[in-house]
Amino acid sequence: MPLSRSTLPLAAALTLTVFAISTAQDDKTPEDLLHDAREAEIRARELAVRAADAFDARGSAHFKAGRFKESVADFDQAVALDARRKPWHWRRGISYYYTKQYVEGQRQFEGYQTVDDSDVENAAWRYLCMARKYGVEKAQKEILRVGNDRRVPMRQIYDLFAGKIEPEKVLETAKAGDPPPPLLNRRLFYAHLYLGLYWEVQKKPALAKKHLVIAADKHKIGHYMWDVAKVHADLYREAKSEKKDEKKDEKKDEKKDEKKDENEPPRKSGSEN
Repeated sequence: MPLSRSTLPLAAALTLTVFAISTAQDDKTPEDLLHDAREAEIRARELAVRAADAFDARGSAHFKAGRFKESVADFDQAVALDARRKPWHWRRGISYYYTKQYVEGQRQFEGYQTVDDSDVENAAWRYLCMARKYGVEKAQKEILRVGNDRRVPMRQIYDLFAGKIEPEKVLETAKAGDPPPPLLNRRLFYAHLYLGLYWEVQKKPALAKKHLVIAADKHKIGHYMWDVAKVHADLYREAKSEKKDEKKDEKKDEKKDEKKDENEPPRKSGSEN
């Protein structure tokens, strides 16, 4: 049976280790060699997991720097080296979203649902992937069912994406109950992040940008999701900057053309010899 992609790194490490043991210790009994082979397999798996951790960390660093394709490649390699992390890898699903691999992203979030069915954010990101690929109506109709996510305002975010409430209710709930400043900041971060993402697939870019910038600039939290908000807000800022540069270039070209026209001598009419 041919080796799959996920088993190749482990098989290569195991083969090299066993070869080194067998050539150095040919006088061992078959039982001894079997024991050494099992020890080598354990060691190879440990090395594969360490390599997976390194690819995982670099994938996150790539994402935070806006290198989405490189992020996906590293996350994919981490999963290939350590298949146990595959259903848990929601960060890979988010990177799929930003590389417009919406089907792969949808599948990743469906995989996460099998290990945690009470995470509103997972349902939201699957919705976003589906909305991009198939449209908002289908995404809303087929939104994942989730259990009791106690984080405020997650239930309202879910109901918004499911089409059950208006966007204003999300912010109202986030501010309700006079929470202490750190908790209020966290609530408002998630409220603005998902309002921004919601408005984006609703094709309201001005509202999307408004909320994403607020989330990134005014409600920083120590979590990977803040990096997601910052990266997304920066995409809007960069797009605006590029448009300004284009307009400046257009104006420069117009001025050059005007000066060129001014410096050109008047053309003779067709009747003159």
